[in-house]
Amino acid sequence: MQSCEISSDSTDDPLSSGLRSHRQPRIVVIGAGLAGLAAAKTLLENGLTDVTVLEASDRIGGRVLSVQQGQATLELGATWIHGAHGNPVFHLAEDNGLLEHTTDGERSVGRISLYTKNGVAHYQTNNGKRIPKDLVEEFSDLYNEVYELTQEFFQNGKPVGAESQNSVGIFTRDVVRKKIMLDPDDSETTKRLKLSMLQQYLKVESCESSSPSMDEVSLSEFGEWTEIPGAHHVIPGGFMQVVDLLVQSIPARVIQLNRPIRRIHWNHSVRQEEITDAGDHNGDRRATPLGYPVHVELEDHEFVPADHVIFTASLGVLKKSHESLFSPGLPEDKVLSIEKLGISTTDKIFLEYAEPFWSPECNSIQFVWEDEAQLEQLTYPEELWYRKICSFDVLYPPERYGYMLSGWICGEEALLMESCDNETVAETCTELLRKFTGNPNIPKPRRILRSSWGSNPYIRGSYSFTRVGSSGCDVERLAMPLPYAKSTKAPPLQVLFAGEATHRKYYSTTHGALLSGQREATRLIDMYQDLYNAETTKPNL
Repeated sequence: MQSCEISSDSTDDPLSSGLRSHRQPRIVVIGAGLAGLAAAKTLLENGLTDVTVLEASDRIGGRVLSVQQGQATLELGATWIHGAHGNPVFHLAEDNGLLEHTTDGERSVGRISLYTKNGVAHYQTNNGKRIPKDLVEEFSDLYNEVYELTQEFFQNGKPVGAESQNSVGIFTRDVVRKKIMLDPDDSETTKRLKLSMLQQYLKVESCESSSPSMDEVSLSEFGEWTEIPGAHHVIPGGFMQVVDLLVQSIPARVIQLNRPIRRIHWNHSVRQEEITDAGDHNGDRRATPLGYPVHVELEDHEFVPADHVIFTASLGVLKKSHESLFSPGLPEDKVLSIEKLGISTTDKIFLEYAEPFWSPECNSIQFVWEDEAQLEQLTYPEELWYRKICSFDVLYPPERYGYMLSGWICGEEALLMESCDNETVAETCTELLRKFTGNPNIPKPRRILRSSWGSNPYIRGSYSFTRVGSSGCDVERLAMPLPYAKSTKAPPLQVLFAGEATHRKYYSTTHGALLSGQREATRLIDMYQDLYNAETTKPNL
């Protein structure tokens, strides 16, 4: 796999030199997130220079969105570089000095990352009581022990029992509950607290997985997601700095903002009259060449011809719109994989205060509802959406962030939160914090900022997961270019697919997105390199 740093600013390499005698292939990249930018950068630096990036929104970055709030840079999207050793995003950030001001506390080695590894998580019940630290640690050890078991099914080929319904959530809840109930040393009160904590841990896990519930996450596939060794890092100046580094070497003419697409016509499916009608609509009678196998139709009815399109929009967009986005429609097996794989919404809620109401050692406030101890499924009526808020992390250090909390919510409840106004969300969060801390004097935050990935029409979700019934084979099928190789008469590699959901080992991550963009660019580079080599080795007749 190519690293992010590709050292060739010259166009005198064999590939570009060979292409001078022919027309440069025209390549259109859909989406200016990490995958799309990485693809464009790789293509340009390897001699394929007729590249256009079409971005539907008014900004680059995709699911990376750093926002300035006073002196602080807040991440509404990607926050952590997950792992260091061999992670191209880490090396890009490290090599360019983006981590110089990252504190030791922001190099978290924990599986579930907080904003700092310093301090203590406060587990608070809805009765306003803090669960003792030793009880939390005891339960945490038990939960992590069972978590390790969930990894074994994929990693060791362990058969999945029918009682788990191949669900991480059902398996975890069943095994942990049995272990709690069989503990002879715990009182009934302690057992109830641990059962309640189990539900809270599963909510946190859902936010980590961006799934509506861990019940929907496949047990047999859970262990395929691969963790890169090393700590999780926060970029103090904002994750958008990584985006800025990628775009530095991309000429401004390449990226076009506010260019939402309507349909990708591939395999020579567009008709001249469609293009002519579109030209009439736009007052432009210039004919678009029909010699190209692909035409990207924009929402404003303009047609952009291409030899190749790299599609990097999210799995959420594909789920919602694949039928209308592609003509001809996608192959049935690819559609089935799109339907089987999962994507949901994980949102953040930032609350800013003039002064902290939490103690100096507190790094997070975790919400444990005691009345949920025996529930089988954590589903709520719409008016109780706030019960899915699992915790508020304390942003650290205060010298950088001031006094700021970051709340987490996922699933359908996140979409309901997005539909509320700021005042409602601020009031609801204040009531929750007062209830769980037992402190009725907590003030309303002076500022609130929150993400809305689920209702964003160009994103439709945070990141993907392997849903029950799906597998890594579905990820690979999603990534397979069109037309399939067996269609030998058609021009190859007309539509390629990138984005975090197309990376079998690193789905849901920024490095997975970046690597997938490089992968598809390399696929095209290799093809043209092979064509060039074949031409230069033809015998003279």
